[in-house]
Amino acid sequence: MNNKIILLDEMGKEQEFIILATFGLDDVDYAALIPSDDMESLTYILRMEIDENGDSILMGIDDEEELKEAIEAYEEIQKEKLQ
Repeated sequence: MNNKIILLDEMGKEQEFIILATFGLDDVDYAALIPSDDMESLTYILRMEIDENGDSILMGIDDEEELKEAIEAYEEIQKEKLQ
């Protein structure tokens, strides 16, 4: 897939990310991203939601249990790709 997306960081600065994968878990969609300028960076897992205009948006995951489950699902997808 390797689509690119521009997101704003906490300071409002634009940063380009590469979308490694999108996946669903318990009727929620997620995206796995890494910064395009740091391919060795940690992978970010964000929740995909639809805003009031019907546009897709990416949200941070505040719930630790939800984040843990999303990370495990992504890791399982990665393992399956290697087989």
